[in-house]
Amino acid sequence: MLGTVVRAAGGENAGGRSVSRPRNRRGHGAARQKDAAPQEPPAMGFVHYFLMNADLMNPRSTFTCRALARSAEGTFMDLLHVMTWNVASASPPPNINDLLLLDNESPSIDMYIFGLQELKSGIINYLSELAFEDPWSKLIMDILSPLGYIKVTSIRMQGLLLLVLVKRQHVPFMSSIYTNFTRTGLGGYWGNKGGVTVCFRIYGYSLCFLNCHLPPHVANIDQRLSDFDKILEMQNFEKEDIPNILDHDLLLWFGDLNFRIEDYGLCFIQESINNQQYSELWKKDQLNMIKKTDSLLQQFQEGPLLFQPTYKFDINSENYDSSEKKRKPAWTDRILWRLNRDLLKNSVDSEECERFFSLILKNYQNHMKHKISDHKPVTATFVMELKSLLLTPPINLIPEGQWITPYDLVVSFRRSPDFISSPWDWIGLHKVVIRHLKDYVTYAWVKDNMISSKEGLFQVYINASGFPEEGGEFLLSYYSNNLQAIVGLSEPFQISRNALTPEDWREKKGDPLMY
Repeated sequence: MLGTVVRAAGGENAGGRSVSRPRNRRGHGAARQKDAAPQEPPAMGFVHYFLMNADLMNPRSTFTCRALARSAEGTFMDLLHVMTWNVASASPPPNINDLLLLDNESPSIDMYIFGLQELKSGIINYLSELAFEDPWSKLIMDILSPLGYIKVTSIRMQGLLLLVLVKRQHVPFMSSIYTNFTRTGLGGYWGNKGGVTVCFRIYGYSLCFLNCHLPPHVANIDQRLSDFDKILEMQNFEKEDIPNILDHDLLLWFGDLNFRIEDYGLCFIQESINNQQYSELWKKDQLNMIKKTDSLLQQFQEGPLLFQPTYKFDINSENYDSSEKKRKPAWTDRILWRLNRDLLKNSVDSEECERFFSLILKNYQNHMKHKISDHKPVTATFVMELKSLLLTPPINLIPEGQWITPYDLVVSFRRSPDFISSPWDWIGLHKVVIRHLKDYVTYAWVKDNMISSKEGLFQVYINASGFPEEGGEFLLSYYSNNLQAIVGLSEPFQISRNALTPEDWREKKGDPLMY
């Protein structure tokens, strides 16, 4: 699975520092060579060449890409919102609605991705948050769960947290949900630095989200790049038919990447920020400089840095570091993305356009009003356009009319012909506000409780004696152990309040399965 990484060595970078990096390193993917000079559009046609080389932040090219996507039959758009924030061990603020775009003017987001760094990670905090929700996850879910979002997964590595919430209607179209982590602190033995990942398929396309915290200080650029290489190398996806992390259709890379501004002095940087002359600072941003010569990083796109640097601030202020150290401001907190080029080739080479996936940046900004940390949060909103490879969910649940007592139900469902069940599949009964995939009132193993299977209609008995007597609005889910995901969700339905306990009902009516 592991191939040889060939990174183009940059020699002397724009800041005069020698970027001495090994030319051969173990890593993922095919050999990565220094990019050749731009060529004329190849024989495959202008559209393919355009998609491969267009600057997606250019308004003209963005419009053209979106028009091409809409012209393909069966494509649709989803909004994906990413937030990264080094919270410096702070507790969450009382209101983060602006970070979630929860205002009247914003369109509804389909998927939220949250990457946090430097959460409190002392032994007591860490152990308690393994057993219970950490305060940041709790706040986010308290806000988004009532709006119809479900946490599909999360991963925590000491101070690093990666959390994914998706609108309920998209959940049955997800599969192969996996998480992973790589420690790089203290030579790989400590998780204060490193990366955590979440990957899954949605509508047939593979997505991977990588939240990193890389080493600090302006002189440690080589160490940052080396740690990034190690994170890519160590991410193992053997359970999925994806050889390595770079083979996902989309890789979103974000976090406290700790790249700094070289050469310029503190006074010049502050004056440029005060005058909003960010273009001068871009030239000496380490990440921008290394991308000129590093063929791997050239494959990652980033929006223009039209906001002031996000580090380092005095706590509870909008003033940059006033301590004795007086650290120079920098864009340490970044969000980048990489699309699989083979997918782009297939999408435009095929006349029938069987596969199409594109990602277009809509907004990239910091949020200055949040002052609990020495970093400011950064968010990016994307339009994700794709042609679905999965038009119907694998399982269609039919709860209506199947209740045989207030505490016993028979769930009917149909499954797609290619769906492969497992003895460990289960059906859950949930309140309609679901915080996460296993937030059920009760559940039943499908194989153990199957009571009927004929003409493609399957029926499973569920004892629902654990659900609240006051009733309410509920829904059903089907969890596939093979796909590691919820593959079917019913429409919400109402359960009336019942005055009888399950024992009283059975004493009065008898065993429900006898009639």
